[in-house]
Amino acid sequence: MSMFDTKGHAIGQDGRKPNTLKKLERLNTALRHQEPDRVPVSDFFWGGFTKRWQQELGLPPDANPYYHYDLDWIVTVPNMDPWIRPFETLKETAGEVVVKTGFGSIMHKHFEFPMPEMRGWATDTFEKLERATFDDPRDRLRFFIAGDNQIAGIGDGFQRNTPPWIETVKSLRPDFPVYGSMIEVSECLTRLVGQENAMLWMGGEPERMGAVINRIGEFYLEMARAEIEAGRGLLDGFVIWGDVAYKKCTFMSPNYWREYFKPWVAKIAEHAHANGLPVIYHGCGNVKAIFQDYIDMKIDAYNPLEVKAGMDCVELRRQYGHGIGFCGNSDMQVWETGDRAAIRREVLRKLNAAKGGGYIFQSDHSVSSAVSGQTYDYIVKLVREFGKYPIQLGEFDEKLSGQP
Repeated sequence: MSMFDTKGHAIGQDGRKPNTLKKLERLNTALRHQEPDRVPVSDFFWGGFTKRWQQELGLPPDANPYYHYDLDWIVTVPNMDPWIRPFETLKETAGEVVVKTGFGSIMHKHFEFPMPEMRGWATDTFEKLERATFDDPRDRLRFFIAGDNQIAGIGDGFQRNTPPWIETVKSLRPDFPVYGSMIEVSECLTRLVGQENAMLWMGGEPERMGAVINRIGEFYLEMARAEIEAGRGLLDGFVIWGDVAYKKCTFMSPNYWREYFKPWVAKIAEHAHANGLPVIYHGCGNVKAIFQDYIDMKIDAYNPLEVKAGMDCVELRRQYGHGIGFCGNSDMQVWETGDRAAIRREVLRKLNAAKGGGYIFQSDHSVSSAVSGQTYDYIVKLVREFGKYPIQLGEFDEKLSGQP
């Protein structure tokens, strides 16, 4: 028996619209490396892009790309700060704000610039890191209470008192497949002590740093368990955030990563899978040296596959077949040009990786404010037209391994 929402849309007994269930089946079919009706589409959007898109397409100020394009999935973030506390305001003017967060990070946000600057860290020595003790990973404030947190509050925008995570999940669930998420140790260290310190300490004290990594890994594994428990019956999948690479290679040696970082990614993924949740791993940079490891961990899809770091989903499909799904890899730098011919070539070529399923179309990171609203509109329409199965790409068709 169907019910109806305030706009007259039919909803099922579990509060989900039939179209949402169709999107969930499309997404899960793709992640099973089978061909759904069409390639799933979604992305992560900068606030500056959304404002530009609204203005250029003549949309109201509350218009949202996820709803406007009926995108196929969305990800949510709980409070992952090691120390749960309100931002401490160190400086504030009409044009900028400097705060100290629950990571102990000193964050400078200039409102005219897209991304914040990390100016310092309370945990600024190795000895402080070794002595650090964090708040309870299962604290209800992380999932059920509104409050400040660095990851949700300071990015291309600035937000205080982020709504309770569970309420965000519930509000999105009628319209989208909703994923929970958790950072892993590398992401924590970047915010907690800074990339430079983390790399220096790994190099200078590898075993002592390894012990710290294991302690942080256990902390975030327990937080992931608590999040999945808090969202039981409401989540459709899980994202692990874990940047471990830059343009040419991993930040640390592949062997060091395998010894200390990989086990915690594997345990989070295993726990998510045990609860019926597919896992998408988000890691920027060139991870070719450890890409097989993500397959070994049974990660369902890898995101974002940055083109500027040498990642190419079509070549990866040739190399690894359907051992792992791909989520992303459409070149943001091409999108930013606004060149329709170049964009068409970029988008359609990458759709080759969708043959046989296993592909979610997204940018190779996130949609920046340098992308015009008309360009993104054009891209979504291209994918919806040429992403229907069976995939027919004309002059951009490429033969993949095992393809007749």
